[in-house]
Amino acid sequence: MDLQYWHWLVFGMILIIAEIFIPSFTIVWFGLAALAVGGLVWLAPALSLTMQLLLWAIFSALLATFWFVVMKPRMLDKTRAGMSREALLGETGQVIRTPEGDRRGVVRFSKPLLGSDEWSFICDEPVQLGDRVQIRDVSGNTLVVAPKNNKQAL
Repeated sequence: MDLQYWHWLVFGMILIIAEIFIPSFTIVWFGLAALAVGGLVWLAPALSLTMQLLLWAIFSALLATFWFVVMKPRMLDKTRAGMSREALLGETGQVIRTPEGDRRGVVRFSKPLLGSDEWSFICDEPVQLGDRVQIRDVSGNTLVVAPKNNKQAL
């Protein structure tokens, strides 16, 4: 049997469409590999069936490995959206605007908390720009913080 380039293109599209019905996000890589082999067969129609299958297996493995090793870990949700109030207590951030009069201060966190990396805060003790503060309580949309004691364990 001699496979033409369009066989690979159709096979690739079928696999990619199958991903809609089987949402594992792995079949798509086999489909993209089939499209790549179809392109190569179009450019070099003399490729043997064995070489075509070998290329498809190699491309599939490379694409799936690239997804699972490189891309998927980078796409993990690193926000703290959906966290409970108790999970926020003790988190440490840096003051980027000090409170003055009735105006609340603003603290920035290295990782977003509940979807935002900057929060307004109130503090009973004076704080300076750049000070590290720790969440003690949550009051509506405002954090109640205290200056971070450097002697405390992280």
